[in-house]
Amino acid sequence: MSLLNPQLAAFAAVLDEGSFDGAARRLSLTPSAISQRIKALEDRLGQVLVLRQSPSRATPAGERLLRSVQQMRLLEAETLDDFAVDPAHAAPATVAIAVNADSLATWFLAALAGLHQRDGLLFDVRVEDQDHSAGLLRDGSVLGAVTADARPVQGCSVKKLGVMRYLPIAAPAFVARHFADGVNAAALGTAPLLVFNRKDALQWRFMRSMTRAKLAPPMHYLPSSTAFVEGAAQGLGWAMAPESMLEQPFARGELQPIAPGRWLDVPLYWQHWAIRSTILAKLTDALLQAARQGLRDARP
Repeated sequence: MSLLNPQLAAFAAVLDEGSFDGAARRLSLTPSAISQRIKALEDRLGQVLVLRQSPSRATPAGERLLRSVQQMRLLEAETLDDFAVDPAHAAPATVAIAVNADSLATWFLAALAGLHQRDGLLFDVRVEDQDHSAGLLRDGSVLGAVTADARPVQGCSVKKLGVMRYLPIAAPAFVARHFADGVNAAALGTAPLLVFNRKDALQWRFMRSMTRAKLAPPMHYLPSSTAFVEGAAQGLGWAMAPESMLEQPFARGELQPIAPGRWLDVPLYWQHWAIRSTILAKLTDALLQAARQGLRDARP
């Protein structure tokens, strides 16, 4: 059960699902009914709120409204839970959060699993590069985000989680073939490179730390943390990978550093909306605890 205004519920559902059809399925309405509710809301506020494209996106005015609606949904879930006669039958809250793929593949899920088991929370996890995840806070898509940005988004609180260390790695045969004379500009310019997606800048940061040459190596795009490591082990290319994923591949001799003693440290932060919320407080505590187990020490 939700006490949210039907027009606001339709608005949030369209942006959650990315389409009017998806929102209709979620709310058990027709796409026409969803469209009518959105149009009525836009007429009421005198502004266009949703861009009718695929996927549907919020306009700047819609982003401002979505931030408020997301907070209302969270506080509503907490209020209804407080008044539930039988807590076992209270509607579980769904928390939208953004996280980078490497955290999701390593330390992050332990925090969510514990919260789900203890408090029945549900999660809508959006995967986004750590250098860009703060944008999902700004546009109202999520309540909190794991980000590399220490600067607080307006209206948000920030806590440092720790440091994720990345090592430059490749298969031994790949290293022998491409880096026999060391990791230099000539080798980095010709050795195939694995890149997570077009937002992934880690490999370029490492190459700039090794050489100031302008390089254009051949690249594979592999948008999966586990496939990233497996692809390197199969000899597709070299990559920057989290050290926490490398213990076993190193032990089995499948991978090795291409530049021993060199790495990149990426500080990670948890940003969330600065509202009084028991759910956000529990989530923050769980993430800080999981980060202490899965990341390097947050202290300088």
